[in-house]
Amino acid sequence: MGQTSMAQAPAVHTSTEQTSAEAYDYLLNEAQSLLARLNQVKPFSMTMPMVKGASISNEALTEIIGMLEKGKHQLRRAVSGFIKTIASAELRGSDPKHHQVKFTLLKLRFNSILDQLDIFADVLTQRAEHEVGIWLCGLDILAEDGLALGKQLYDAPSLMVYLDRGHGAAIRRARTRLPGGDENPVAIIQIPRERMVGSGIASSLIHEVGHQAAALLDLVSSLKSELKAKELKAKNSDAWAHFERWISEIISDVWAMGHLGVGATLGLMSVVTLPKYFQFRLDLEDPHPAPYVRVWASCAFGAKMFPHKQWKKFWDLWQTFYPIDDLNEDKRMLLQQIEEEMDAFVSLVLKHTNKQLKGKTICELFPVRERQPAQLQQMFQLWKEYPSLQQKAAPTLVFAVFGQAKSDKQIDAEQESQMLSQQLRNWAFFRKN
Repeated sequence: MGQTSMAQAPAVHTSTEQTSAEAYDYLLNEAQSLLARLNQVKPFSMTMPMVKGASISNEALTEIIGMLEKGKHQLRRAVSGFIKTIASAELRGSDPKHHQVKFTLLKLRFNSILDQLDIFADVLTQRAEHEVGIWLCGLDILAEDGLALGKQLYDAPSLMVYLDRGHGAAIRRARTRLPGGDENPVAIIQIPRERMVGSGIASSLIHEVGHQAAALLDLVSSLKSELKAKELKAKNSDAWAHFERWISEIISDVWAMGHLGVGATLGLMSVVTLPKYFQFRLDLEDPHPAPYVRVWASCAFGAKMFPHKQWKKFWDLWQTFYPIDDLNEDKRMLLQQIEEEMDAFVSLVLKHTNKQLKGKTICELFPVRERQPAQLQQMFQLWKEYPSLQQKAAPTLVFAVFGQAKSDKQIDAEQESQMLSQQLRNWAFFRKN
């Protein structure tokens, strides 16, 4: 019987010169393809469909386009230079592996530019949504007003707002690094859709603006230093250790409080209405205060800045919702320490100053006298009689007045939503006309 054997594919033998030539042809084709795709990346001003009243500010759009176009220009030059380099390298007969590594880095840079493009595209695409785009423009204006207090102390960046899934708000601060390594030219604030539209959205929005302001004024690092020193000397050192860990979030809550009064607390309470398990997560690994303590601190700052019986009412309400009787002894002891130190902590923060504040205290940044509850109540009554006065008021003041009115039960949630939706439309209209 004859033996059968499996046929084998013949080996392909090519010369080194042929392989090298094919490698250079491949790299040349890929580099040219990269240039072609790069040329398809158009400026947002040429691609984004939206009504004029929904668009972001001209300053923000200019800065975003400028940053992306600069990246594209640099990459285009690099790819063109790469094409010239491999042409001469092929003539010299050098090894193409080194050039393939360079091309891989160029491709990664191209992908990072697309990643950055997508960040801003996600924000701008929403501006084409009916009604939502107009609201977002109005929220841009509210956010800008929340940063305006420090305009003599820092160079305020442009801000833009968009909606997203999730429970809480977030910010990608201006002048931080984007995924591709470029500096973010504008602050991008993400607001959860469930916050639209009521006074609570201002609480979330101005809290995030507070993160940007705190960075511009270097408040977190200077406060941490003062709190750390207090921790080393205080009897209740555990309480101060937690205050120091939580200060980045608390100072942003204070920023919202200074602009919005009781509206900041009511908005916060809405966000942190969570199962009891989450209320008492007293964790030094987490920069977010336990929700129970965060509401407590908000009421304490409110009572100090805007004295009124409403703060005790809301804090009593929160304690009714979340009693501490069944907590373990360690947590109750820590809460006891926090209670003993809360007033001193609030005073320390409000009296704090640093080099960037140029002699002012944190409390002196805010229009505290003009936004006392009695002033806001009086303004609400005046606006009812003379509605045109409302259009001349600062955006944060408008939300402060309606937040106080809601706290006083002068308006219900439906009335509040209708009034504030119309106000957002008005701001968008007057900015674009």
